[in-house]
Parts: sequence; structure tokens; C-alpha cells
Amino acid sequence: MLRVPRARRRLSMTSLIDVIFLLLLFFMLSSTFSRYAEVEIAAAQSAGRAPQPASPFFLQLSADRMTVNGTPQALDALQDSPLADVPSGTVVLLSLRGAVDAQRLTDALVALRRLPDITLTVLGR
Repeated sequence: MLRVPRARRRLSMTSLIDVIFLLLLFFMLSSTFSRYAEVEIAAAQSAGRAPQPASPFFLQLSADRMTVNGTPQALDALQDSPLADVPSGTVVLLSLRGAVDAQRLTDALVALRRLPDITLTVLGR
């Protein structure tokens, strides 16, 4: 007995396109395109250290400005500030004023890390 060949039905591409669209949407929303930087934070040392040879610098960081010893300073221009020519081991006290977000603090720490001769201390609130 001969069988009559059945006609194949066409496959619907709608569900496949839906699945591909959902996967594309998932990967687009779950991936991040920003590069994260690492900032080293050292723990405070004991108070029994020898006195510092130079007077400390006071750096105050707020949400919209930064001052070095009371003088306004741009975050990008720290290489040209008085902090660039300090003797080795000079203490810089960083105080946060107002609502400083984590990104602003990280930007300041990265800019200060480029100055090799300073010892940075972040003051708590």
C-alpha cells in the first residue's frame, strides 16, 4: 500500500522572533558598558607616629565644588594646585560637605591618587 505524502505545514516564525527579541532585551538591560575603577583605601594608622614635617592640607569636597585650604580648586586641575609641590608624606585631610555622592568621591580619590607625595585621610561625618 502506497502512502500519500503529507504536505508539510509552514513553520511560524513569530514565536522564534519573540524569543530572540526577549533574549536581546535581557542582555541589553543586564549588561553594563561603564568601566569600573579600583580605588585603594588604606586603614588609618595608630596615633603614635612621629610628627609630620609640613602642615597638613585641608581639602573640602561638596557636590558642586572643591576647596584646597579654602581656595576653590577644580577637580581636573589638581596637578597645578599647591598639592602638586608638597614634600613627601604631607597629610591631606579630605572632608565631605553636604550631599556628596559616591561617584564624586571616587573621582576625587582617583585625582588625588595621581599625586604621589601625599598621605590622604578621609574624615568621617
